[in-house]
Formats: sequence, structure tokens, C-alpha cells
Amino acid sequence: MRRRAIPGGSGRVRPLSLFGDPVLHAPCAEVSGFGAPLARLVEDLFATMYAARGVGLAANQIGVGLRVFVYDCPDDEDVRHVGHLVNPRLVHTGGVALRGPEGCLSLPGLEAGTVRADHAVVEGYRADGTAVRVQGGGFFARCLQHECDHLAGTVYADRLGGLRRRRLLWSARRAGWARAAPR
Repeated sequence: MRRRAIPGGSGRVRPLSLFGDPVLHAPCAEVSGFGAPLARLVEDLFATMYAARGVGLAANQIGVGLRVFVYDCPDDEDVRHVGHLVNPRLVHTGGVALRGPEGCLSLPGLEAGTVRADHAVVEGYRADGTAVRVQGGGFFARCLQHECDHLAGTVYADRLGGLRRRRLLWSARRAGWARAAPR
């Protein structure tokens, strides 16, 4: 039996972009070239995500404005989903809209109740150019929607309103790491 390489095993950990950084608030560009540089980016994303103890990471979170994200995320039945998507498109959300705790590696240590659909379907490509369709429910659906939002220039804090948003921004400023974020 042939063993597969551990995702991120050959990657390098990169610094994370924090909330308020302009790269997090701009839509990412489509990937046009599939090859070694893209494969290295995917490896770096995995290495950085694992080092930060996350379940998903978008390329703009390490300062790269390309439509790529990685994930290693359980669903509500504790089934582990590991992979990456290039040029992903959220093609369907459904089920019940649930408010649940959501965090982000670009807002370290903070979370807020955020509404997400309980089911999501995303289509895109692997780093080798192979088309793929990924679907998930529960926490994994939340992860897929969260990462697709990143690539559109949206951070989960942008989905919050009123008191929830003010509390989150206050906590971020109090922690001393958040820049003034656009609305």
C-alpha cells in the first residue's frame, strides 16, 4: 500500500493577515496557471493552517490574493474532510439557516454567533486542474461558506450587525492587533 504525503508536510508556515488588512477585504483573482507554484501555495496554506490550529485557510489570509483555500474540518458526525479548492464557486446552500459560533485565524481568539446554511456545495479544481465538487453539512458546511467568503473579500465579522459586530470589533481593538476595518 502506497502512503500519501501529509498535506503541508513540505510547506512553509507563512505569517497570517489580520482583520483590517486590505488583502482580506478585496475579492481574490482567479488562478490561471496550474503547476508547481500553485502546488507550493497549497502546501504553504496547509502548513500555516496546521501551525495556527485552524480548520480552513484562504490564500488571502497569508497575503496572496488568489482564489485558493484549504480545509481539514470535521462535519457534525465527526467525519474528517481534508482537501483544497482552486477557483471555488459556492453553487448551493440549503437546509436550515443556523446561528453558530464562528472564529477565524485572521481574528485570533475571537468568535461570534454567525448565521450560515446547514448544507453547502462548492465546485472548483484541484491544484492539478482536476474538476471537483465538494459538499458538506453542519460544521463542514460552515467552513466551506466561510472560506468562500474570504475569497470574495468578506470576513465573518462583515456578516455581523449591531451589538455582535461592535463587541467583536471592540475585542479585536482591545487585543491590539486589529486595524480599522471597512464596513
